[in-house]
Amino acid sequence: MKFSPFPVFVALTLMAQPTQDTGQLKQRLAQIQARLSQVDQQLSALKKRRKGVLVDLQAISLQADRMRAQAEGAKLKRDQAEQEVRQITSTKENIHKDIIKLRSEIRTQIRWMQALGPMGGLGLFPSTEGFEEFLTQGRYLDFWRGRQRRKLEQVQRLQADLLLREKELQVALTKLAQEEREAIELQSSLLLNEERLQGFLDGLKQDESRQKEVQAELAEEAIQLERMLSQLLGKARSDAFETAVSFPSLKGELARPVNGMLAQSFGEHLHPRFKTKTVQSGLLITAEAGAPVMCGAEGKVVFADTYQSYGPMVILDHGSGYFSLYTHLRSFQVAKGQILRQGEAIGTVGDTMDGPRLGFEIRYLAQPQDPQKWLKQKYK
Repeated sequence: MKFSPFPVFVALTLMAQPTQDTGQLKQRLAQIQARLSQVDQQLSALKKRRKGVLVDLQAISLQADRMRAQAEGAKLKRDQAEQEVRQITSTKENIHKDIIKLRSEIRTQIRWMQALGPMGGLGLFPSTEGFEEFLTQGRYLDFWRGRQRRKLEQVQRLQADLLLREKELQVALTKLAQEEREAIELQSSLLLNEERLQGFLDGLKQDESRQKEVQAELAEEAIQLERMLSQLLGKARSDAFETAVSFPSLKGELARPVNGMLAQSFGEHLHPRFKTKTVQSGLLITAEAGAPVMCGAEGKVVFADTYQSYGPMVILDHGSGYFSLYTHLRSFQVAKGQILRQGEAIGTVGDTMDGPRLGFEIRYLAQPQDPQKWLKQKYK
């Protein structure tokens, strides 16, 4: 039986690499697929918004985000194909070992039976006692002959299985080559998209008029958010949602929503180049991408959706006119109307054009409050 040496060489090379957990690979692929679906929804929502510098920037950023997810997905699919090759190769090796072992046992037994001869080594039986011994010996030999037949049949089955695994290996290696090509192509596309995004950002940093457009668009979005919060506040009053512990009593005692460092503080900020003022209505926190975002106090989810340049956003109503906002999420795992307890997961940290960030705000009657004053452990 001959097999192609090249696939075997590739397979043996893969066998030397560390094995990854198949379940984890599938789980990560499912997460990436969910992320792609979310980015597509954001891109679709973006088309409905009024054109502007901020919309253009967000579109390029989302495309880059989509390419990153696709590139990571392609790499994981390649890893999955490598895992499949390793598993098939391991199965083939085990089958081959079983065949060698069975063949050795059969050869040993045949030599033993040949040494006994056709009469089982008894010759003629002159007495009744000899006849009984002959019958016993004959039954013993029949037993071993039957056993050898079964072993031969097992060898044939294993050889057929080995041929099947060889075909599976060829398919798996072809799939691996395709996944490898796709991963390389997507990585090249990702680099081009990243360069496009960086070029846009570099141009934006040098253009004062476009900077002012961005600030005007951000100010407009902030006004729209305040209007939405005012509407939610009206609904909250009619809904009469109140927590067991009043939110104002928790001032200075709230847990951090995520571990990280302060990227931008609450309040006014002066642009270092153009000397224009921008207002940060909460905190921007630098954290690890995908890090869990936790609920600091009991609250009711009154908004869980993508919102303009804030990206995926969750708003919690804490009663007494207080809201907390979590913006720039990668994903959220809550639904509107859900009641969250302190410490329960809201979602995960997402990416912005400045890197992974979480936006965290506290509002009273739709007006921004400094979140640092509410936290037990302040961000630095």
